[in-house]
Amino acid sequence: MLLHKRDSRAATLWLGTIWFLPMLGPILYLALGVNRIRRRAISLGVHKTNIHPVPEHLGESQPSGVGHLEMLARLVGRVVEQPLTGGNRVQPLVNGDEAFPAMLAAIESAKTSISLATYIFDNDPSGTRFVHALGRAVERGVAVRVLIDAAGTRYSWPAITHKLKRWQIPFAKFLPASLLTPWRVTTINLRNHRKILVVDGQTAFTGGMNIRHGNVLADNPKSPVRDLHFRVEGPVVGRLQEAFANDWAFTTREALDGAIWFPELKECGNVVARVITDGPDADYDKLRWTLLAALAEAQTSVEIVTPYFLPDYALVTALNLAALREVRVDIILPTQNNLPFVHWASRAMWWQVLERGCRIWLTPPPFDHSKLVIVDGHWVLLGSANWDTRSLRLNFELNVESYGRDFADEMGRIIRDKLRGAREVTLADVDGRSYPAKLRDSIVRLFSPYL
Repeated sequence: MLLHKRDSRAATLWLGTIWFLPMLGPILYLALGVNRIRRRAISLGVHKTNIHPVPEHLGESQPSGVGHLEMLARLVGRVVEQPLTGGNRVQPLVNGDEAFPAMLAAIESAKTSISLATYIFDNDPSGTRFVHALGRAVERGVAVRVLIDAAGTRYSWPAITHKLKRWQIPFAKFLPASLLTPWRVTTINLRNHRKILVVDGQTAFTGGMNIRHGNVLADNPKSPVRDLHFRVEGPVVGRLQEAFANDWAFTTREALDGAIWFPELKECGNVVARVITDGPDADYDKLRWTLLAALAEAQTSVEIVTPYFLPDYALVTALNLAALREVRVDIILPTQNNLPFVHWASRAMWWQVLERGCRIWLTPPPFDHSKLVIVDGHWVLLGSANWDTRSLRLNFELNVESYGRDFADEMGRIIRDKLRGAREVTLADVDGRSYPAKLRDSIVRLFSPYL
């Protein structure tokens, strides 16, 4: 622990835990404190490192006002070691009402291959529709691979895996973990939060949406969830497929290769984009560095939409520095959260950004699970990650950064729509909480790395 813990405060805490709880302490450390995936992922050699030059002026015909973002693109390229590619088309899909029909139609039209990775795959009406569509694809002779996080299979009972088996759909569970299985204890806190669907290696879907019926608002589900997903076409689809293939190889040792998985891709739009994979392996801290770089380069505006806002000290400082430079920083959070403990812990630190000029907005119900960042009306970050320690340190996440005013304007309209009816939180509101609420929120905040 002393040799591998980067944070001296965490090392001190774990040292005390192990010393004063000699039986339970080591077990807790193995379950929550050890990063074993880093060594296993590197030994598999599934991570590729290619750095490509940034397209001139980030694909903009008018280069004015993008110079600082060109620097951001070069910096992110050095951090994530993934190419920035032009000629992509990215289409937002709002809620399951738009996303699920588009995804199911793509699956039904598949001719060669389907790769699907998700955190939650519920056994409900929406999940069943996906199983049936995937099963029909298997019957047509399409190569299908489905990867579900092991923890994500437990959100509904009976698990969707029974239906996948019945339809003879090839699937795997990412990092099965249990306190009852000693050799799996060390991965119990490391989850695959990525959402990827790639059809025929040419059309992809990604974002923050799980496969569960609560996303279909038109059906008035018991627990409605607003969310955002994206249809992606163009050269960047190859990198989304590569991310899935790496996770599949890590889980099953099966290598996905060849034209059915990686066909030649042509340019089809004007969005410049790059895939950013992040996780407790060789990709550790890449998304956090990307966010810090984007906040440092911001000149006019930063817009953040996230369901869970528990940034670490470095990100809080970067947000505050941006606000002090007279950059308008808007943080859009849901009024109603599906995880009350996370909401309490988040509320305990809102004052840290409000007192320096950042603005916090609470959107009305239903719960909004969307994740989106826009900087200077040009740079957009979309994907699966939240602004919390779990996403930035523990989970395997997948995000896409994009450059282009047209797409950023479209995302800005979505944010403005979310702000209709939103309520701004002031420092007086935070200070005006009752003493018991302040105490509760502050106590829960101590556990924020594990919420």
